[in-house]
Amino acid sequence: MFGTLPGQARALLWIRVINQMGAYALAFLAVLAGPKLAPAVLISFGIAALISRWIGGLLLDRFAPRTVVALGLFSTGTAMALLAAAHGATQLVAASALVGLAFELYEPATQELLARVTSGDSRQDAYRLFGTSLVASGAVGGLIAAVLLPLGVRWLVAVDALSCIAAGVLTVLLLEGGGFSQGARGDGGARWRPPMVLVRVTLACTAFAFGYLAVLMFMPFILLQRGAPGWLPGVTLTSAALIGPVAAHLTRRVLNPRSHGFVLSGGAVVLGALTLLMALSGGVVVAVLAYLGWAVINSAALGRWQALVADLAPEAERPRWFAMQGSSWGVAQPVVPLAVAVVAGIVGGTAVAAPLTGGLAFLAVPLLMGVRRSAKDSVPDPAA
Repeated sequence: MFGTLPGQARALLWIRVINQMGAYALAFLAVLAGPKLAPAVLISFGIAALISRWIGGLLLDRFAPRTVVALGLFSTGTAMALLAAAHGATQLVAASALVGLAFELYEPATQELLARVTSGDSRQDAYRLFGTSLVASGAVGGLIAAVLLPLGVRWLVAVDALSCIAAGVLTVLLLEGGGFSQGARGDGGARWRPPMVLVRVTLACTAFAFGYLAVLMFMPFILLQRGAPGWLPGVTLTSAALIGPVAAHLTRRVLNPRSHGFVLSGGAVVLGALTLLMALSGGVVVAVLAYLGWAVINSAALGRWQALVADLAPEAERPRWFAMQGSSWGVAQPVVPLAVAVVAGIVGGTAVAAPLTGGLAFLAVPLLMGVRRSAKDSVPDPAA
């Protein structure tokens, strides 16, 4: 399938794979900050990332995707280097905010570039391949995490910074310039308003992102709090990264005919059940097995949200659609640690609160999506 991708899509894929190899720092951000400072660090990162996603979408009105991707990668690498060197509460919170401001700049440009060079059935395959490749490349990052975590989380952050800089250099060398979007500026200056279908998809994606991040942000913390050895979080993340792409490939023929809404909603229900299992079981073994099962089910959603938006959006408005739908992750990032902190005070610990809130968020996805019973119906009519 890789060979069928257009040249620019293949180049972009390699760029993001290089970047993803060091991108495990977010999962260990709470560990770097410590229990007391983790909520402030994660909230500052999340709010800044939300702003970053919208800035990335707006930049596409004036600059080519290559420029925006390169800017995002170089900025993220610089900010990660500052985070690795940060000490004390003020520096950690400020550096985390800088990372957040750069972290999402390149996402709308990445999705827009893929949408431009693909169409029809090949678009869904391209987004899925993109997602599975990033997950697979994360296996290398998991090995790096397993080796470096005993030496300190700052080493993980430093490796992430280097991978961002390397990916930025490849962006300048491999991607073509030109081709900025006139979308939102070509409407005579009228204020852009998102259609209802985009609002509903974004709300559903926000719930999905909340559940996903509640697991991703706190999984290493959960395992360590339950007495796991220092190497186990990295090995667990690596195993999940290896299992996910294999599961996505094996289920491709079964799930391809299904609508995006059907797969996303059904998958979210199963993800919710597995995440709640992590919360209810206090042992390390059950948590690891539930997480591996979670990774298998999550593989079905790889690329589905982006393909859904690319199919629904008018071509001229795609950057704004990608920015809004993608902002769901920016909204979830600061809300997750805050919600987990509140629930932890009720249930008696973060190791239970994180998967509990995440599981409930997953279960809300089909309600917000408003999916019809028929597998052929993807999402509500855009005219609704």
